Amino acid sequence: MNKNKVLVAMSGGVDSSVTAALIKQQGYEAIGVTFAPYTSDKPHCHCYSEYDAKTICDQLGIEHHFVDYSELFKREIIDYFVDEYLQGRTPNPCTKCNPLIKFGKLLELADEFDAQWIATGHYVGVRRDELLNRSIITRSDNLLKDQSYVLWGLKEYQISRSMFPIGNLTKNDTRELAKEFDFHIHDKMDSQDVCFIPADDYKEFLWEEKGDFLNNMPEGYIIFNGKIVGKHKGFPFYTIGQRHGLGISHSEPVYVKKIIPESNTIEIGTISEIMDKGLIAHSVNLIKYDEIKEPTKFLVKIRYNDKGREAICYTKNGKLYVEFIEPRSAVTPGQSVVLYEHNDLVGGAIIESKI
Repeated sequence: MNKNKVLVAMSGGVDSSVTAALIKQQGYEAIGVTFAPYTSDKPHCHCYSEYDAKTICDQLGIEHHFVDYSELFKREIIDYFVDEYLQGRTPNPCTKCNPLIKFGKLLELADEFDAQWIATGHYVGVRRDELLNRSIITRSDNLLKDQSYVLWGLKEYQISRSMFPIGNLTKNDTRELAKEFDFHIHDKMDSQDVCFIPADDYKEFLWEEKGDFLNNMPEGYIIFNGKIVGKHKGFPFYTIGQRHGLGISHSEPVYVKKIIPESNTIEIGTISEIMDKGLIAHSVNLIKYDEIKEPTKFLVKIRYNDKGREAICYTKNGKLYVEFIEPRSAVTPGQSVVLYEHNDLVGGAIIESKI
C-alpha cells in the first residue's frame, strides 16, 4: 500500500477539517471522505455537512468523496440504540459505530484507494509498543476533551493504521489553526454527543422511531422500599441514577435504582441504595492485552464524563469482571466500562449487570 496516502474522515466540522489540513501539511497525500450516516431534516442535527467538507477539500486542493452508509447506520446503530432503550438499558451508540463504520468502513475504502493510513479528528493519541508488538490508543493530553472512552471497541489492526493529528490539542488550539488555514467553519459549533439525535433530545427521537409502541405501552409503577409510590411515563424514558422527573417527594433525594421491563416497573432508592460494589460486562474488547487472567488494578470509567477510579479487573468465560475499590453509584446496563493503564487504553466492554 501507498504509505504516503491518507484517507481523512471529514464531517465538515472544525476538527476533521484541521485534521485534513495537518495531514497535507505533513507531506502526505490526503483524500477527504464524508460519510452519510444519517439523513435528517431536523434543523439542529449537525451530524455532517457534505457541502462544508467538500468546500474545505477544494480549498486544500485535495480529492473529496461522499459515501452513503445511511442504510447500514440505520440497521446497525439506530435500531440498536432504540432497541436498547426498549429493553431498559442505556446504550453508547458511538462505541458501536466507531469500530464498525467510522474506522471499519474507512479502512475498507483505504484499501480500495491503496492508502496505508486513515485519519480522524478524535482527541486521542496513539503509540506503538514494540515490547507488546501492538499499537495502543492513549488518552489525550487534553483530558477535558479526551475521546478515548468511545474508541474502546477498535481492533488493534484498525489502530495501527490510524492517525490523530489534533489528538493532544485543546479545542481553542484547533480553532486557531482553522483560522490560520482560513477555513470559514473555524467558529462552527461542536458536534453533539450523539450525532443522529437532534438537539440531544433522545426522548423525542424515541417517539419518532417507536411512537406507536410507546403510545400503547401501559402505565407502570414506581416502587420504593417494596411499595408503590407513583406511576412512570414509560420505562424507556428513564435511566439508572436519574434523580429529576420522578415526581416523588421524600425526605432525601431518590434516584432510579433498577428498570424492570418485564413487569413495567421502576425501582427507586436513596443514594446509599444505588452504590454498587462492582459489575459484569459482555462484548469484551481488549486492545493492550489479549486477556486479563489475574485480577489486576486499572483505572476504570463507567460513563463518558466519569473521571475514573481504580478497580480490580479480570476476564473470565468471555466476560469482564470489575470489582470497585470504593463503591460506585449508578452502574448502568448498556453503558460502556473502559479500562486504562496509566494513559493507555486497555480496552472495554458493555455493562451487563452490577455485582
